[in-house]
Amino acid sequence: MRVLVTGASGFLGQAVAAAVRDAGHEVRTFQRRPSGVPGVTDVPGTMTDDGAVTRAVDGVDAVVHLAAKVSLAGDPADFRRVNVDGTRTLLAAARSAGVSRFVFVSSPSVAHTGSSIAGAAATPADPAHARGDYARTKAEAEVLALAADAPGFAVVAVRPHLVWGPGDTQLIGRIVDRARRGRLPLLDSGAALIDSCYVDNAASAMVAALDRAADDRVHGHAYVVTNGEPRPVGDLLDGICRASGVPSPRWHVPAAVARTAGSLVEAVWRVRPGVDEPPMTRFLAEQLSTSHWFDQRRTRADLGWQPSVSIDEGLRRLAAAR
Repeated sequence: MRVLVTGASGFLGQAVAAAVRDAGHEVRTFQRRPSGVPGVTDVPGTMTDDGAVTRAVDGVDAVVHLAAKVSLAGDPADFRRVNVDGTRTLLAAARSAGVSRFVFVSSPSVAHTGSSIAGAAATPADPAHARGDYARTKAEAEVLALAADAPGFAVVAVRPHLVWGPGDTQLIGRIVDRARRGRLPLLDSGAALIDSCYVDNAASAMVAALDRAADDRVHGHAYVVTNGEPRPVGDLLDGICRASGVPSPRWHVPAAVARTAGSLVEAVWRVRPGVDEPPMTRFLAEQLSTSHWFDQRRTRADLGWQPSVSIDEGLRRLAAAR
């Protein structure tokens, strides 16, 4: 197929574009800067430019939509313009262009309301109760995408959870930076069980969703994708820090204190935004102190997919890339 991958200059987007290419498809990418992926055709543009979006989908058979504003803080209007309005524009342009398959790359945060998730499947996106502007707008966008599923236009939502690997400047980069400066605490005892997803596994799951999108069991549904290896958050952070050559977190902060501090930081950031991500938000405190791991049986059965890289192998690759 001729496949458009949006957001292919990002960490996961690059991996997805390469995986789709390696699966034998012709790949076109759409983002603000070059994707850096060999063997694909880059089309520059932004999700807020309707004309550029229309040109990007012209002549393609399928879309994998990753482009989004991803941040712990920022102007709520910016999240809405990119994540909600941009997705709405892309869906309409894709239908008009005759696209038959649309994979929407979402996040488990669209259904996370602050409490622990233990062995759940993909529950419906909940824009009213999702935490933070990113999660709320991604939830709205997922609702829009799945509502567009129709005969001849198969839509699937895939929610990779905590994607990481060598070269990641977001999750891994921030963990390493904070650990190096001694600013990476464990909330409570660090025993909350969390799932994560090595980047190669997340990318192969997108290819599987693209391949299976037209299946009646698959289109119109959302799937959480993880390694299926839940670990205590303290153990996972320790593994990442050791692989990256930085000190592991050793000091503890009560989760309730972190949540309160996160709420205060968010309030300050709204008035006087910093140059970087805030050091703590309520959403981040909840993510670090509550369990969130997922039942992968339906994901694997419906998509015909299995993760190929274990967490331990991923940590070895992370260490080798130093």
